[in-house]
Amino acid sequence: MNPEALVRPELDIGVPHGDLLLAFAEAIIGTDRAALDAARAALVDALGPEAIAGASAIAGNFTKNDRVANALGIPVDPPVLQGTEELREQLGLNDYASAQNTFRHM
Repeated sequence: MNPEALVRPELDIGVPHGDLLLAFAEAIIGTDRAALDAARAALVDALGPEAIAGASAIAGNFTKNDRVANALGIPVDPPVLQGTEELREQLGLNDYASAQNTFRHM
């Protein structure tokens, strides 16, 4: 898997139908209904209708967990920080405002 493709969509993520999953992920957080409909149709064509339910459940659960953690100001555990330095830099995660929830505790 190539996590850099999460922030650079021109790259191959290295997951079967990853381009379709990323397009769906972008569409569900956007406001373009036509893009969402197209992303749904592409997922159904490639992976079947179950893919919509699965991808939607994963996205919804992640969003819920992320919002709760950010609202509570939960920092990332030190062992996770140490093991993800390169990935966080590569994806620009340290630049998000919520990253301060972690850095202010260091």
